[in-house]
Amino acid sequence: MLEFLNDFKIVGSLVVLLLGTLVRILVSKSLRNIRIKFGFQRARVVILNKIITILIYCTVIVIIAFIWGVDEKQLLIYISSFLTILGIAFFAQWSLLSNITAGLILYINYPVKIGDTITILEKDNNTTGEIIDIGAFFITLKTPDSTMITVPNSIVLQKNISYKTK
Repeated sequence: MLEFLNDFKIVGSLVVLLLGTLVRILVSKSLRNIRIKFGFQRARVVILNKIITILIYCTVIVIIAFIWGVDEKQLLIYISSFLTILGIAFFAQWSLLSNITAGLILYINYPVKIGDTITILEKDNNTTGEIIDIGAFFITLKTPDSTMITVPNSIVLQKNISYKTK
């Protein structure tokens, strides 16, 4: 009886892992089709695909943990402890969290893209440059004199921006 139960756990785990992989493949193909249809940049879709893949596999791990008999209370205590530590770390570095959030907003819903020229309008000193990269924390600009500047994503959302698209 115990051997049958272990076989069931192994088969169930393999099925969940296979379904998770299948969902990841379908999501990747869907994102690729959306990118082609709407003309999104490849870099934005790649980052979004990575985030969704991490969420899918975290869900698969939790389901497999339940299949193998992990107590729900113990799992919830572990997850809440992890989230508490993560929350304290983000609170200590609030600018880090705001830059990550701003980066997601810039990837998904912002009118500028890589290759566009933007000017960050400030009181005393405007910064103009071509967007070279939009990362999770910073936007990299190349100024007209070929100087590379990194600007935190949260600054780009907070300041007024003028831009020229290609």
